[in-house]
Amino acid sequence: MTAGQADPGRGPMPKSGIAHSLLLVAPALASWAAALVLLGHSAVVGAVVAVTAAVAAVACWTLRPRTSRPPGLRSRTSRPSGPSGLRTRGTRRWVRGARSPAVRNVVVGVLACLSATAAVVAFKVHTVSTGPVPGLAARSASVTANVVITDDPRVRPHRGGIARRDSAVVEARMVSVSAGTARFAVDVPVVLFGSGEGWGSLLPSQRVRVQGRLGPAEPGELTAAVMLVRGPPRTLSGPSAPQTVAGALRAGLREASDVLSPDQRGLLPGLVVGDVSRLDDQVKQDLTTAGLSHLTAVSGANLALIAGAALALARLGGLSLPLRALVAVVAMVGFALVARPSPSVLRALVMGTIAAVALGTGRPKDGVAILSATVLGLILFDPGLARQYGFALSVFATGGILVLAPPWRERLAERMPMLAAEAIAVPAAAQAAVTPVLVLMSGKIDLVAIPANLLAGPAVAPATVLGFAAAIVAPLSMGAAQILVHPAGWAVGWIIVVAEHAAEVPMATIGWPGGPGGLVLLAVAAVTTWALLRGRARRRIVLALLAGALVAVLVAGPVASRWPPPGWLLVACDVGQGDALAVSAGPGKAIVIDTGPEPGPVDRCLRDLDVRQVPLMVLTHPHLDHVGGLEGAMRGRAVGAALVSPGRVPERESARVSWRLRTKGVPEWVMPPGTRWRFGGAEITVIAPSSDAPREGPGEGAIANNASVVLLVRWFEPSGRLLGSALLAGDLETESQAVLSRLGVPPVDILKVPHHGSGRQDPAFLAATRARAALISVSAVNDYGHPAPLTTYRLSRLGMRVYRTDLSGDLAVTAREGRLGIVTRKG
Repeated sequence: MTAGQADPGRGPMPKSGIAHSLLLVAPALASWAAALVLLGHSAVVGAVVAVTAAVAAVACWTLRPRTSRPPGLRSRTSRPSGPSGLRTRGTRRWVRGARSPAVRNVVVGVLACLSATAAVVAFKVHTVSTGPVPGLAARSASVTANVVITDDPRVRPHRGGIARRDSAVVEARMVSVSAGTARFAVDVPVVLFGSGEGWGSLLPSQRVRVQGRLGPAEPGELTAAVMLVRGPPRTLSGPSAPQTVAGALRAGLREASDVLSPDQRGLLPGLVVGDVSRLDDQVKQDLTTAGLSHLTAVSGANLALIAGAALALARLGGLSLPLRALVAVVAMVGFALVARPSPSVLRALVMGTIAAVALGTGRPKDGVAILSATVLGLILFDPGLARQYGFALSVFATGGILVLAPPWRERLAERMPMLAAEAIAVPAAAQAAVTPVLVLMSGKIDLVAIPANLLAGPAVAPATVLGFAAAIVAPLSMGAAQILVHPAGWAVGWIIVVAEHAAEVPMATIGWPGGPGGLVLLAVAAVTTWALLRGRARRRIVLALLAGALVAVLVAGPVASRWPPPGWLLVACDVGQGDALAVSAGPGKAIVIDTGPEPGPVDRCLRDLDVRQVPLMVLTHPHLDHVGGLEGAMRGRAVGAALVSPGRVPERESARVSWRLRTKGVPEWVMPPGTRWRFGGAEITVIAPSSDAPREGPGEGAIANNASVVLLVRWFEPSGRLLGSALLAGDLETESQAVLSRLGVPPVDILKVPHHGSGRQDPAFLAATRARAALISVSAVNDYGHPAPLTTYRLSRLGMRVYRTDLSGDLAVTAREGRLGIVTRKG
């Protein structure tokens, strides 16, 4: 009888290998849970748990294992004692179970790992909570520090406000700190918060000097302090050799990608090396909605998908199982080297290698044992990983591929070629495994994620391989690198198309209760679904019902909830803390007034309105919350001309807007009050400002606001009868509002409330408009207190009904039976 066969007389052979491979799961989970809990407590609690677990482990180990006896031999103690014998028998069964070698080994392993993890956590918590740095942070001291960068700076573009000023979050290790005349040599982890230039170019391993104010770290984080940095960092030393090489390769890939379209040149470096510095905002939003954002993050799930593609190619080449695993590992090692060997990249490489080796050798249970050992080792090395969602996603995705993918692949292989079955099983298993983590993290379920990953998956491998080759070749020959980039761009273009169409599917993402309650509900839904799909007849009924529901969502849903409403005249787009409006200028045409803070939301709004041409674009003033989305408004649309404010404050943002318009060939106009255009049934008149108007306001921001372009929009019926009107007042503040009140404010039906409903409103100006409805474009979360309660109170007292984008979403002004009305997207 060969190994693995069953003995007909004794049933299936015990799978001892599988049992031994699963012995590490319990210690790994115990270590993870211990770190998760103990990170929120003091070092003393961790030390007590470590000692207690160690004593318990020694006590369990000293229990004498139960040995087997020859058949027929009975122990003297086997007969129950006592009147009934019930308690003695139950106690003896428990002792015998506890003395079983396998059970005892698991219990001892769990307790030992628990003790070791608690001891490591206690030591690290003691390190970051004592010493000079936590003491200085408790006093919010101003210090000068030398730090070593430990991970890539996370640069966050500033959206909204007056000027473009990026911020950065940087993980570092503080090696020295000076406060006044005192200087300390330390070695503790810190988190730096900086702004301005100079942060994005930093590489891990660089030593820099920073000045700023220390503050206490978040509870439960293995960080000694956070530091609010003033000014740019001062570089003291360059990066290490591996980081220098990686930085050069990444820069070469970016330069080679310049031959691609803007959306492709931004995504290719993100896919290959995780460099999303040039990723288009709309593409980023589509990737997130479609469940494809993991492609731009160096994670275990991403590497597992790449490993699956490499295994499929190796299978086509007829390679043996060990060689397939080797191909996958080599591909991922190359990926990790170019993506820079930071801790997160190395962690992802370990996870991806486990999945590749296990799948390539056809021994998933061994992979589970290796995964458990890896989790245990990583938690002991860095207990802070226990509280990171990225770590959880990597572990769950890898575990799903190891446990779920093989049986799914075999079942699918009964109905399709093995190659197709593997291509479907791997991403489906990864997505199913990470769904509980995503629910806990974000409170949503991506319904289109699995089909989107199935469609985009085949393009990941060629894009990654060709992009990696281009990065290697670029330092030697940029021309050759650009040749390789072109086919990689085709693959990336396919991913972008998949993401765009998947994001447009109704109910692509549905809300789900977050937290433990959401997990329980998800488990109930999964068990119910499994029970319903067990029988063939029930499976057919359920699939028919799902098909009917899909048809209802795709066909009946858009009809029942049609947007935009028929006959729309003006739409205030929900773009967050900013302004973006569209005035209908005929089928497929609209006048766009401001573009919001980001490209994605305004592009989404105009796509929903089916706007393909913009005869006139009005940029009321050069603040980011009004012009930051300029690229999105122009994406794929012909723009005739742009009307801008005569005020050029702030100058830097105004110059950026002018440069962007010139590159698109859009003429830039400054028009005096009284200038008038007619687009179909809409007439637009410039009310303010004049080029010679005095610039007033308490500060540069108010001066720019007071120079906003103010428009009067009037709508006429085909017969020439006036249908209604609206005043679009930009961000005017009290000074310019008072000037308009003295010159005469035209009465209108609808007022776009200036400056997002701020408190700087002139009561006489608001009253002079005589509007019946007031539109306020504002974000639900903003740092300005918009809209001001006093402003909304005044509007209501003046008889205006207030509509807000933060409460109702997009706001549409419509015409019906000769009257204006307001339709909100959220009902």
